[in-house]
Formats: sequence, C-alpha cells, structure tokens
Amino acid sequence: MPTLRFVKYLAAAAWLAPLFAQPATYQNPGAPLEKRVDDLLGRLTLEEKVSQLMNDSAAIDRLGIPQYNWWSECLHGVARAGRATVFPETIGLAATWDTDLLFRVSTAISDEARAKHHEFVRRGQRNIYQGLTFWTPNINLFRDPRWGRGMETYGEDPYLTGRMAAKFVLGLQGDDPKYLKTVATPKHYAVHSGPESERHVFDAVIDDRDLFDTYLPQFESAVKEGGALSVMCAYNSVDGQPACANPRLLTDILRKQWGFQGYVVSDCGAIGDIYQSHKFAGTAPEGVALALKAGTDLDCGTEYRNLLPAVRAGLVAESDIDRALRRLLTIRFRLGIFDPPAMVKYARIPYSVNDSAAHRQLALETARKSIVLLKNDG
Repeated sequence: MPTLRFVKYLAAAAWLAPLFAQPATYQNPGAPLEKRVDDLLGRLTLEEKVSQLMNDSAAIDRLGIPQYNWWSECLHGVARAGRATVFPETIGLAATWDTDLLFRVSTAISDEARAKHHEFVRRGQRNIYQGLTFWTPNINLFRDPRWGRGMETYGEDPYLTGRMAAKFVLGLQGDDPKYLKTVATPKHYAVHSGPESERHVFDAVIDDRDLFDTYLPQFESAVKEGGALSVMCAYNSVDGQPACANPRLLTDILRKQWGFQGYVVSDCGAIGDIYQSHKFAGTAPEGVALALKAGTDLDCGTEYRNLLPAVRAGLVAESDIDRALRRLLTIRFRLGIFDPPAMVKYARIPYSVNDSAAHRQLALETARKSIVLLKNDG
C-alpha cells in the first residue's frame, strides 16, 4: 500500500502538471507556420474540417478555435460594419489615375478594418462583416452598360485596372513579414461583366487571345504584383465549365502559371449554381466535389456541407479537403487570429483612426482628384 506521503506527492504532481505542460504546437506563436497548420489540421475530425470550409466557419471549442466569418467588404471604405470613412466609388478612384493615392486610400481602409475587427472581438462579436478577409477589389471590366455593378470597377481598361488593383491589394495586406494586415480578394474570376439577370447561367465562350489580353491581365497583376492571397471565382461558366469548378482557371493558370499561394472563395451561391443552374453536375455531392478538386477552397454559402456525403460516396478524398483547409488555416495564422494581440502590430491600431480627421481629409483629396473634365476640341 502506498504511504500517505506518497499519495500526497502524486496529488501535488497531478495539480502542478498543467502548469509545466507545453502548449500544443499550433498554440505556440514561435513554432514554424507550416508545423502549426499541420498540427491543428491533424487534430480535426472530418466533420470539423468541413465546418471550416464555409464562410461562416464554426467555433471548435475543444481546440480553442473561435468562430470566424470570412465575409467582409471594403470596396471604397469598410462597409456594413458601422461608421467608417467613405472614399469615392471605385469608378471615381480609377478616374484619378493615381496609384500612389490609391495605396494611401487602401492603407487607410485597412487601418480602419483592423481597428474595427479588434473592437468587435473585444465585445465578443465575430459575425459577418467583422473579420479581416475582404472581398475586394472588383476588377472585372465595365464594358456593358446593362451591368448594374459597373461603378464597382476601375473601368473598361485591363491595364489601368491592373495598376490600380495591385496598389489597392498592397495597401490592404500590409508589409509586415510575419502577419497580414487584412486579406484582399480580387473578383470575379473570370470573364464576368454583363447583365446581372444572366450571371448564374451565362457561359462566356472566348478564344485564348481575348482571355489573356482582355480578361486576365488585371487578375495577374493583382496576384503577381499585389501579392493577393485570395481570389473569388465567378458565377458564370467559361468555355462550358463553371468558373468555380474550372481546373484550367483555378489550378493551371492561377496556381501553376501565376504562382498564386492563397485560397479561392466562391461567389455567394456559386457552388450551388454548378449543379442547379449550369447543370454541370447531376447532384449536390457531385457538384461540390468538382468545385473542391478544381481548386475552390472556401464556399460562400452552405453547399460544402455536401462534402460529407461526397467523401462517403468516393467522389472526393479527405486529402482534397485537407489541401483546401490547409490554405485557409495558413491565412488565419498569418492574420494573427491564434496569437496574443500584443504580438501583432496591426492589432495595436487604435480605434480612433476610424472616421478620423486625417482620413476625412484624404477622402476629400481623393474626391477632388476623381473629378474629370472632358474638353471637346472638335
């Protein structure tokens, strides 16, 4: 029988053990990024993994993973998240022809985005429009007056759009070597700009010259020069394949040719269009399997719940889910979401920058420079 002293020793050791226990690798800010991601990924069940592949990603309390909603907007100021500095609409920003000015604008926007996000977190709020991943900029070309979102774009020219997009992305994502300030999401990839009523069924059939000379240069600039770490795939089809289930667009061009290192998010409901509108797949599990394997990592919507039956049916492998989730977790770590705010310099941006006098003055300067007079000289 153990002595009373030995029993007391065991009890004390059990009580003290948690105080000396090492944190899990994913909880260690000093561990290499890849090891943190792999460690966390290895702790998740299949159901938990799938829950993280939709824009409203669920909390996983047992691992200390907070809820995160990937959907935020900042086309010309932080949108739908309370008071913010409002800059001229995008078509007006393009009219300045001033890329340095646009960099200052997007830097101001990302300052406010960070300040707002941390204020929401302090209040225990992690809802839509309160995160750090922004579905901006819209770099489609405005060539059809029937398109009601043309004012969201930088106009009809691929070159100007590419120059503006790269600077806007740089200002949003910041320059810290470890942490991202926010994430920019150039959209809608690709060949998307026309009547809104047809966007869920339209098939853009174009030749390679038009594709690479007209509709892709601005996306290439945003990725290669701006370093964009997210891209949103479009509702429409391109050459018979839905954009969000298009291996040529999402894997061959975006990742292999351009070296894209981020994640692809669908436009909202576009995964459902694959099997409901485009009729490119016969069932929901077949449709989501095509999207995931083509390279769409994040579903804006809830269609990716069908990945569970897709795995059971052998339509997609758990390794395909792991590949997509690894990209998403990498971004969350790089945003500092799992680290103490004191370690992330962007977390120290004061809330007072929001709608500040300096930002209002910048908005006024930008508005003045966006006014263009056309001279009729005959």
